[in-house]
Amino acid sequence: MTALFRISAAMGGVLRTTTDPMIAQIRLAWWRERLEELETQPAPAEPRLAAAQRLLLPRGISGADLVALETGWARMLDPFPWSVETSEGIWFRGVKAFGLAARLLGSPDERLQQAGGLWALVDAARHCSDPETRGLLIERARTIAKGLEGTRFPARLRPLSMLAALAMRDLARGEPFEPEGTPGRALAMLRHRLSGRL
Repeated sequence: MTALFRISAAMGGVLRTTTDPMIAQIRLAWWRERLEELETQPAPAEPRLAAAQRLLLPRGISGADLVALETGWARMLDPFPWSVETSEGIWFRGVKAFGLAARLLGSPDERLQQAGGLWALVDAARHCSDPETRGLLIERARTIAKGLEGTRFPARLRPLSMLAALAMRDLARGEPFEPEGTPGRALAMLRHRLSGRL
């Protein structure tokens, strides 16, 4: 699981540390190409790629599966205000990441995939500086949240679904978003860990 999310975090790190969108695209393309090669040649001397090859490929997670995460991150380089298509790319990244995680846990779950999409949209909104785009992301997230209300996740999936519980808390409270790491957010995670309900 750590190997999976470190790959996604590496791509997110490209966006956080690169101010020039063209350079960011080049850096993301490097990740995409290396992931595409994982099944045909040894991983380069990059610990996250080596871990993905060693730990994910034997468990049925292909390089192509991981490339789908890059597609969603790349959409975040679109100029503001973002379009519906950009929001769909962000949603898909969350769907794909949580779907792969569920496969690693041996519990494929379509509801968890939707929870991942919800989390990705709200997480993007939390870090978005453009008010119009933020509104679009929140509106899309609220639509998904309605379909997930009352869903109860099995215990083994709750370390992931608790992120969706935080996203729903953010949507309910509205802007300005509550800072991360507050006691209220910790309590919401604990409550979901025990009940499994969104």
